[in-house]
Amino acid sequence: MIPSRWIPLIGWLHGYRREWLARDLVAAVIVTLMLVPQALAYALLAGLPPEMGLYASMLPLVLYAIFGTSASLAMGPVAVISLMTASALAGIAAPGSAEYVGASLVLAALSGLLLVAMGLLRLGFLANFLSHPVISGFVTASGLLIAASQLRHLLGVEASGQTLIETLVALGGALGQVSPVTMLIGFGAWGYLLLCRRYLEGGLRRLGLSATVADLAAKAAPVSAVIVTALLAWALGLGERGVALIGKVPGGLPSLALPSLEPGLWSSLLGPAALISLVGFVESISVAQTLAAKRRQRIDPNRELIALGLASVGTGVSGGAPVSGGFSRSVVNFEAGAATPLAGAFTALGIAAATVTLTAPLAFLPKATLAATIIVAVGSLIDLRAIRRTWAYSRADGAAMLATLTLTLVHGLESGILAGVALSLGLHLYRTSRPHSALVGRVPGSEHFRNVERHAVETDEHLAILRVDESLYFANARYLEDTVMALAARQPDLRHIVLACQAVNVIDASALESLEAINRRLKDAGVALHLAEVKGPVMDRLAETDFCHELGGRVFLSTFDAWQALHGNAATAEDTQRMLMEKET
Repeated sequence: MIPSRWIPLIGWLHGYRREWLARDLVAAVIVTLMLVPQALAYALLAGLPPEMGLYASMLPLVLYAIFGTSASLAMGPVAVISLMTASALAGIAAPGSAEYVGASLVLAALSGLLLVAMGLLRLGFLANFLSHPVISGFVTASGLLIAASQLRHLLGVEASGQTLIETLVALGGALGQVSPVTMLIGFGAWGYLLLCRRYLEGGLRRLGLSATVADLAAKAAPVSAVIVTALLAWALGLGERGVALIGKVPGGLPSLALPSLEPGLWSSLLGPAALISLVGFVESISVAQTLAAKRRQRIDPNRELIALGLASVGTGVSGGAPVSGGFSRSVVNFEAGAATPLAGAFTALGIAAATVTLTAPLAFLPKATLAATIIVAVGSLIDLRAIRRTWAYSRADGAAMLATLTLTLVHGLESGILAGVALSLGLHLYRTSRPHSALVGRVPGSEHFRNVERHAVETDEHLAILRVDESLYFANARYLEDTVMALAARQPDLRHIVLACQAVNVIDASALESLEAINRRLKDAGVALHLAEVKGPVMDRLAETDFCHELGGRVFLSTFDAWQALHGNAATAEDTQRMLMEKET
């Protein structure tokens, strides 16, 4: 029998309750209504035919339902991944062309294979290299780029660009070609969706509807916008009056086929696929863990990598747009009561039914309506105030966030995210290369020790206790060496130095060499080096070296033990030197 750890759905089905089925079906119906316009809109954003958004909402959802560990994560096309897809394919072929579509399938499949490989190798920790300020800056910039890119559909003009400046310049040059009817449709839909988002829920609650129903109705407002504008376009013949419509959408279900296996195409898309994989995983796992915590459920990041990867491979072989876990859909799925990942599989069935039955009416849907849907949806991604909050708390993180946002807007998505990762790593190395340390003394009458510059504590001119507040590794080893020797130089009567290591989780080979150098130099100066509160795993590694045998002093269980043993020890430098020599022999 296949264990549930490989196919989590087996675990979900074990003990499946009848009431769960009703909850999963209700959630699937609601998410289906929300996903249909989003799938069409995000396919448009990615430069793909609209049906590919629907195809991406079938097989990937089924695969995630089988292999995913989240009960609420709703898979499908999402705004940021769609924009990254368009950016990655911009230099390969014209949007919407057969070559462009083929490259998007390769991109999806390659991204999925990378995610699966990361999951099998248990590399979920790599997502930690994207700090929250970097992700926030990248998502805000992406939201601005997405909104700017959709203005051309609201205005009914042909204008595009890879950066914000290019897009705005192109829009400015095309203002003479604006279609008034398209503007009326587009901005009318935009205003309607904004009003629904802000006031519909409160209005429905005042009419007596429950908070859950009112909230879900507000989130499903794009469906009514799609229906109304499609009917208007059909009844008034807006397509003949210059309004761009979706056009004929192929009916039926997608066929399964391998994407192109051309090596040159795969190698050229490897970099963008890696970035899409990483960003998609970070977005999905953040949503999944947030919602799982509310129900005291557990998310396995490495299993999620495999599930997301298989879903992406599924979209690559079924003709769909690249997918990820969507925040708004997942929240709706959660609030609608989805009990298991089967809700996603039922959603896939709903999308399949819509693809078979609704493609003819969708031909009359104005692109301006989908553009309005996208702009309103990405409004929640844009958080410019976060820059000020982050800057006020940490100038370094604020700078990383601002740099990521600026470079993404000015140079493009790949440059922005790569610069953000580089800045995050660089700032981490800079911070940890100058570890915080504090000279501590004993709080009178207690076993506690605090910074001598912040508290009234007992000290000893012959004893210095230096608390090291960082793990020791190659980047900060020399800094620690300089700090200790400077301390010894400032206090000529010093006989003992204790390194309090309660915050030290790792001592690498470079740091070990520095500790050995510190020990030798202090011996020459007649000062004994001691360690206190060394963690078990760190002590185990030190015990395998010669350092513990060469150590001039002792290793104490606690800082208080060191204080009791060394406080008041007024031995002369000659006495200490003699003690050290005797210890060596």
